[in-house]
Amino acid sequence: MDKHNSSGPALRRSLLFTPGLRTDRYAKALSGAADMVCIDLEDGVAPDFKIEARDKAIPALFDAALGGGAARAMRINPIKTQIGMRDLLALCDFGSAPPALLLPKIESPEEVRWVAEILDEAGYAPTRLMVIIETGRALEAALDIAAASSRIDTMLFGAADLSAEFGSTLDWEALHYARSRAVHAASSAGLDLIDVPSLDIKDEEGLKREARLAQRMGFTGKAAIHPIQVPPINEIFSPDAETIAFARRVIEAYEESHAGVALLDGKVVEMPVVRAMRRALAIADKIAAGTQ
Repeated sequence: MDKHNSSGPALRRSLLFTPGLRTDRYAKALSGAADMVCIDLEDGVAPDFKIEARDKAIPALFDAALGGGAARAMRINPIKTQIGMRDLLALCDFGSAPPALLLPKIESPEEVRWVAEILDEAGYAPTRLMVIIETGRALEAALDIAAASSRIDTMLFGAADLSAEFGSTLDWEALHYARSRAVHAASSAGLDLIDVPSLDIKDEEGLKREARLAQRMGFTGKAAIHPIQVPPINEIFSPDAETIAFARRVIEAYEESHAGVALLDGKVVEMPVVRAMRRALAIADKIAAGTQ
């Protein structure tokens, strides 16, 4: 599956979660710096308030009057639960296609296909799916999950739940292998891959360290739980001037070679490198244009 289209890659450097009960925060976040804002019905809502959150959040998801330039998404509850099933059906009954749904606790491709079929039945062709890999079973099935539906364009790495299941710490080193599996799965299907939020909103240096490590590893963005985390995330996952200049040189050298391979500064340049450089330039163009 190829996630790219004629308009180039979407900007998903930063995904900001807002709690489903606090639609005021959602409205404010849409006009902030995050590329995508996800109104949350799962972890961000206590069990006794799930229905109230759903009733508030679904109209807010579609409220054009809220404005803002961020892409919109909603995290429903796990689809294998009654409350998650009702979240999905309530969205389908609303009468408008949700732009993107974030599916937590997915453990098999069949679960994704089931959601896709429900959306097909509702006639919601535009709705994109984002899957979270956050259990050991999901990690084992990550390759199949990533390729389960053409609706999927993004995978998220859920470190908190994985570390709890594994009995490990949340340290980067402890989950390096699990992250590598997620990178493999996402890249094999051409998906964006977003890292877990940093839970300490006061530790900007820790956030930057995590974001840089994720970016080097192959992640394309990082989630956030507070607006203050968004600017450093965006900066780290944006091509800098040096990268942009190098990308242009790579593409120029490759196109001038007419041979499927080129030499630049004594190094071989082949199509995989060119694709990466073209993506970097497309993202830079999106940022410069201020579009999603």
